Parts: sequence; structure tokens; C-alpha cells
Amino acid sequence: MKAHETLEFNVMKQKLAELSLSANVKSKITALTPYKNIEEVRYKLKETTEAKQIVLSLGNAPLAIMKDIDTYLELAVKGGMLSAEELSEVSQFLGTCKKMKAYLKRAENNYIDLGCLGNSINDVSVVYDEIENAIANQSVNDRASNTLRDIRRQIGITQERVKEKLNSILRGNKTWFADSFITTRNGRLTLPVKKEHRARVSGVVVDTSQTGSTVFIEPEAVAKLQDELFLLQLDCENEIRRILYQLSGTVAEHEHIIKMNIEAMETLDFIFAKAKLSIQMKAQAVDVRLEPEIIIKNGYHPLLNRDTAVPLNFSINEKNFGVIITGPNTGGKTVALKTVGLLQLMIQSGLHIPVDADSFFCMRDACLVDIGDGQSISENLSTFSSHMTNIIKIIDRATPQSIVLLDELGSGTDPAEGMGLAVAILEELMRKGCLIMATTHYPEIKEFAANTKGFINARMAFDKVTLKPLYALEIGEAGESCALYIAKSLGLPERILNRAHEAAYNKVLWGVEPIERKKSVIRVEKKKDEPTRAEKFNLGDAVLIYPDRKIGIVYRVADDKGNLGVQIKKEKQDINHKRLKLHVAASEMYPADYDFSIIFDTVANRKARMKMGKRHIEGLKIESEE
Repeated sequence: MKAHETLEFNVMKQKLAELSLSANVKSKITALTPYKNIEEVRYKLKETTEAKQIVLSLGNAPLAIMKDIDTYLELAVKGGMLSAEELSEVSQFLGTCKKMKAYLKRAENNYIDLGCLGNSINDVSVVYDEIENAIANQSVNDRASNTLRDIRRQIGITQERVKEKLNSILRGNKTWFADSFITTRNGRLTLPVKKEHRARVSGVVVDTSQTGSTVFIEPEAVAKLQDELFLLQLDCENEIRRILYQLSGTVAEHEHIIKMNIEAMETLDFIFAKAKLSIQMKAQAVDVRLEPEIIIKNGYHPLLNRDTAVPLNFSINEKNFGVIITGPNTGGKTVALKTVGLLQLMIQSGLHIPVDADSFFCMRDACLVDIGDGQSISENLSTFSSHMTNIIKIIDRATPQSIVLLDELGSGTDPAEGMGLAVAILEELMRKGCLIMATTHYPEIKEFAANTKGFINARMAFDKVTLKPLYALEIGEAGESCALYIAKSLGLPERILNRAHEAAYNKVLWGVEPIERKKSVIRVEKKKDEPTRAEKFNLGDAVLIYPDRKIGIVYRVADDKGNLGVQIKKEKQDINHKRLKLHVAASEMYPADYDFSIIFDTVANRKARMKMGKRHIEGLKIESEE
């Protein structure tokens, strides 16, 4: 999303991804977007808080990289043979799972709820022990089977016998040989015989040196032993393959629970990455509410150096829903906007933020942003055109649950028209009922904010003596561009300054009529044609009723309180939609014109309905069971 890029939320997600180990988790972090449900936000923040608490008390969590484990499982299930190296990686993963389970058990013993996630890690000791017993240093060891151990012992004995015979020949006829040691060529043990003495050594020429001056001969005296050795090595390779196939089969048998462990470890990787990011930023969780109010106390932009940055103190609410920030260029107005927006996105994504603990945020359905000049040569858009295109989209999307951040509102065009547009845009967003934060240089906008109920001025502090910005936001007072102060310090004559001040400020400013502002509601507004959850249940739907998980049939659709009529066996009850879950839709069980009175009405009522459909009968009535 463009707003996420503008507010550098993508950069924060990249930092979070760098703290995770699994490639799948890195992908999930890249796709992370703010949650829309307050309970989900609070749950995700609680996860981060508890993971941080565990790390600070027990040290870093034992997490696994899990590279290619899925691929190995797939190969094993298809009947393929995993190599010793691949089986070692599976074993390492399972060993890490054991460590993580023990790690979380310690957390659970310290009464940290997140420790219970250790119960989602399955014990796969059977697979782990079998692989560890058979493989060491990424190769099959002699403990894997008695047969392998015996074959390797025979190979060793035979190799020694071959070497003894060859060394005996070497020692007895040193002048025949180019070197005084045995050489392996093409998998056979040979003697390096000088070309002129080839006829003196009876045997097969296995190879020749590059110069041709040396031939490598396998003497007849060891040929039979070498054949035995070759057969033993074949037996050894076959036994190793048998063992690897057996171990691969064991992995395949436990594929399901190993996959469950992968999912559990990926979940934990995500959670502990959030904890590590919190520790890095010296951040914490804060309360998230439904009421439209944000209070930031000593907040920092997460990408700025906290040792040199000036903390942000900011508030906005239903009463003061629009904050207009003014002040000099490079004074920190844009940074203040970006800080509020980024912290809003982070907290709604379950991430801790660098603020004081008594700060709090509210749920927003969108963070709508127009920051930066957005000039585009390829799209033939000027700075002003880009701003307007973006603002039109913002106005279209804005709801009473949105927060809108506008930088340099009305800039890039004729000042009078730009100011007029800025006022009109603010009024429209006011009607929409959003929370609004905007920066501007226009004095008329300051006046608009001062005279319009619900808007409040704020300024970026500026030292008029040193002519340096202080980067601190001060709520309640309008700021100045400070251009005249800067011009004076540079030596501009006083008469020119006075004339500039008169031209800039000696004007009659308009008053603004009160505008009715929509009240923010707790729930996110639905589109007109989008049914609520309660309205999605239809007559005849089979539903599960919680917590007992009984099955009932909807006999009356939802009322304005979200209560539905549900028939459980032959008993009719009123049950709130929050306790219901669709089991089987009516459309899957009954034809479109099905008469549900067959199910829900008594025989007497059905007969009465049929008679009433034909004519009026005095005294005839339908008995309601409600």
C-alpha cells in the first residue's frame, strides 16, 4: 500500500523480517497489515509482551531456520531417499523443537500464558533418536546396523592386506618405481612403475601419468584381493542406501506431526521476532481503545536516533478531532505526521511502539495519508495535481473510523485558491467524522482552526534568538513560518519588514459557521449493501450453538439486537448471533421454494394457515410458540 510506503511501515516490517529465521515467516511479515478487530489487536500485543518478558528472563528462544524441511518431508512421503545431510537437518530441527518445548515449559512454570504454546509442539523423539543413532557428521555411522559395521570391518582388513603386499613389492624393488608410496587410481590401489621397468611388474595397467613416464599397475598378487574389496564396497553402499531408505520411511510416517511442529515453530518465530524488535526499540505495548482518542506521551519515530530525537507529545479526540500544525520549514511538522501514522499502523499490527506506558491509541479502519510532493513526470502530474488526486481518493475512502494525515495542505498552487481548497477539504473531512492531522503555512488556515469547533492549532517550537527549530510539538497555539525573523536576522531593512508584516497579516479574516460533525461509532461502518454478521444467517440454516456445540435450525432471522430464533430439536430459543456458527447453509439442504412451516409449525398451525389462505374464518387463529 502507498500509505504504508509513505509512513515507512514497509521499512519497519523489513526490520522485523530480519529478526526472524524462517523464509515462510519472512513472507508473512512482508504481508502483515493492521488488524481491524480490537480483540485481535490486544491478543497480538499480549503475545509480543509475553514473548519479550520470556526473552528478558530466559534468554533468546531456541528457534530453527527450517530451510527445506518441507521439501524433505514431501520427498520422503513420495518414497524417495533422503541423504545423510538432509536427514541431519531434519534431526537438527526436531532437536530444536525439543529445546523450544522445554524453554516454553520454563516460561509456563513462571505463569506466562505464552508458555502454553509449548503444548503445540509434538514429541517426535522416535524419529530424532533413530536419526541421531544412525548418522553423525552428516554421514551414516557404524551404529546404524550390525551388517554395516561388519562390512566396514572387512573392508578395513582387506585394504590392509592389499597395502601390505604392495608395500612388500615396493621395498624389494625400489629402482623399478617412480615413487616410494602406493597410489589410488580409478578406485584401485596401484604401484607407480617407471615406464622402462613395465615388463618387470606383472599386472594390469590402470592409468598412465601425463608425461607417460610412469604407469600405474595393479600387480597380479593383489588383483583378487582388490576384487574382494570392490565387492565389499558395493555391499557397504547398498547397506547405507537401505539404512537411508529406512530412516526416510520413518520420517514419512511422522510427516503429519512434523508439519504441525513446523507450523508451531513458525508461529513462535513470528512472535519472538516481534519481541526482539521491541527490545531493540526500547518499546512497549499500550492500551488500544474503541473510543476515537489518541494520546502519545514522549513518542519517538522508530527509525530516528532516540538519543538525539525530540520526543513527540500529541493528543486528538472526539472533541478536538482536527489538529492543524504550523511552523517553520525543517521544523519537524512532517516527522510529527509520520510518527503518528507509523505508530498507529504498528500498534494495530500487534507491534510494540516507543512511547510512554500511559499513552493509548484507538482502532482505525484506515490511515489515509497525503505526504510528499508526489510529482511524476511519467504520469504528467505536477505536485499540486498529485496532491489533489490523492486527496480525492482519501475523501472517497474516509469514514468516521479513519485517521487522515495531510502534509502542506493546499500548497503547490495559487495561495488564495490553495487556501480555499484547504478549508473546503478540512470541512468535508469534518463532515465525514474522521480524526484529522494536517500541516500548513497558510495563516488563514490557522484562523480557520481557531474559529472552528473541533479544530485546534498546534505549532513546532522555534527559537527566535538562535533561529533554530526545536522539533517539539506544542498543542494549542498556532505557529509562524518565522520567515520575517529569519529575514531580519539576515539584515533586511526594518521598513521592508514592517511592510511585509502589514501585507501578510493586516487582513480581515472570515468567521466560520459551525458545521455538524458525524459522531464516531464504535463499530466500523459497513457498506450499505454489506450485511452484518447477524444478517448473514438465513431461514433454515443449520448452526452450531456455543459453548455446547449443539446443532439447531434458524426459524427466525436476526432482529435489530442481533438475536435469532433457533429451534434445537423441538424447542425454540432466542440466541445472539455471536454464539452461532454456520454449520450447513439452508441452500445446501433445501430447494429454493421450500416451505419451512413443515419444520417449524405445528400441524394445527399449518392447517390454519392453509384455511386462512383460502378464506376468512371467524375465530380461527394461529398459536405462537414464542
